[in-house]
Amino acid sequence: MSSAPTGNLASLAAAVLQPGFVGTTPPPWVLRWLGDGLGSVVLFARNIVDLDQVAALTAALRAERPDVIVAIDEEAGDVTRIESGRGSSRPGNFALGAVDDPELTAEVARDLGRDLASVGVTLDYAPDADVNSNPANPVIGVRAFGADPALVARHTAAWVRGLQSGGVAACAKHFPGHGDTRVDSHHDLPRIGGSREQLDAAELVPFRAAVAAGVQAVMTGHLLVPALDPRLPATLSPRILGGLLREELGFSGVIVTDAVEMRAVADRYGFAGAAVRALAAGADAICVGGERADEDAARELRDAIVAAVVAGELPEQRLAEAAKRVGQLAAWTVAARAGAPSRPTAAPGGSPIGLAAARRAVRVTASAAGVLPLAGAPHVVEFEPPRNIAIGAETPWGIAAPLAALLPGTTAVRLGAADLAEPRAGASGGAAVAPSAGAAVVASGGAAVAPSAGAVAVPPAAAVVGALAGAVAGAAGRPLVLVVRDLHRHDWMRAAVARALAVRPDAVVVELGVPALVTGAVHVATHGATRAGALAAAELLAGTGRVAARPLAGVAEPVVG
Repeated sequence: MSSAPTGNLASLAAAVLQPGFVGTTPPPWVLRWLGDGLGSVVLFARNIVDLDQVAALTAALRAERPDVIVAIDEEAGDVTRIESGRGSSRPGNFALGAVDDPELTAEVARDLGRDLASVGVTLDYAPDADVNSNPANPVIGVRAFGADPALVARHTAAWVRGLQSGGVAACAKHFPGHGDTRVDSHHDLPRIGGSREQLDAAELVPFRAAVAAGVQAVMTGHLLVPALDPRLPATLSPRILGGLLREELGFSGVIVTDAVEMRAVADRYGFAGAAVRALAAGADAICVGGERADEDAARELRDAIVAAVVAGELPEQRLAEAAKRVGQLAAWTVAARAGAPSRPTAAPGGSPIGLAAARRAVRVTASAAGVLPLAGAPHVVEFEPPRNIAIGAETPWGIAAPLAALLPGTTAVRLGAADLAEPRAGASGGAAVAPSAGAAVVASGGAAVAPSAGAVAVPPAAAVVGALAGAVAGAAGRPLVLVVRDLHRHDWMRAAVARALAVRPDAVVVELGVPALVTGAVHVATHGATRAGALAAAELLAGTGRVAARPLAGVAEPVVG
């Protein structure tokens, strides 16, 4: 295979790639490729410092190609790139679904669209249109609007309309639906086992709504759906991309793949092989660069596409059609940015409409009176689950920091499964854990972490490995707050919370994930681990919020588990 193909084929192949890159300014290879036909790039958290820097970055890209599509994976929730260093100032889908006000959803998305458009981003890999029908799903969860197909559909449509009215193309994902699975496609190939009738009644409902709302792009999921194609994953299936999405649903926009380096397809078909098969199946743009973000990766894909055309494995007409659709999307984004309303000066704390929405999403389930607001500065124990790979490792979470700001003297510790394991004989402690930014903490191995102003350090004995009782003892004579994420999915976390509640039944449990398990005398659900949701919960606990005690939908009384 030639390492430097020339001519129209190479330009067409470059046009359908959406590569990522490393750095906060465009590397020379990206600028060179833009001159040679590259139609798009995608930004990740590693490319972002602040809005001014992103604006300068995209301006440098447009100096080489004025109509370049600049994509980003910004869900405005737990999965955020534009605010990855601070956490999202807007709630995610699950919180918006809990409020169930489509006009609010549209306004939050419009607000995000204005921010993105103002810094030169033109395509957002959002909204997540999956129906989270399986509570054990390890990768979707709060990224979905909910588990009810009709609710997800109306909010998907609202998000699409809002974002696109803000000047940015929306991209509904992960077609035909990643909700009903326990497998993360970053690691393996999920299987969606429903019948065609079940898919029509659930997974496909939001995507039909997105198409009807005029969504400009749809992202494929690396999913095996036997009812639609028993052999090929959706990303590589002509039946699913052509027969279902194009012909049956009537979608005429750009079909973008999920990242082709993901193991669900790369392990089975090869990195470049998956890209070629996706284009042959009907995809128009190949997303790459979450993990493989250098020129060698882009070159490998470009050369493989050219070679497939030369060998007759990929019709040149199909490649030209894909490049044409990418060009049409680029033209749409140019017009949308020109007609988008201007964005007012950004508020220092982030999105005001985002915080207002997050406040509306908080739900309280209480069987005991007099617990809220807290009587004083609490001790916070945050239980940290394994990281969802879709969520940036750099993105902070937790309520200890905003509580410390509202209630000086707040202390905190963060514990993971390893920290709560029974210590081996002679063991003195474990590895340190990452603290919540701005809170007073100690690491689980006993090493003190410098607290922020107004916070009080916890004695190291309060966080000895395996000694949950010690962590709880840090709240002696003070309120205790237990913070969890997806409590229902983690046996170790459920056991730890049950033990803590046995000692301190007055503890407040704050769920930052899916509140499938409601436990404790007072349970607070934020429906996401965003900065906005954490502040809304902290306001409630401190007594400065305006959230009334309202039960979770479908929960008549607290369920102790």
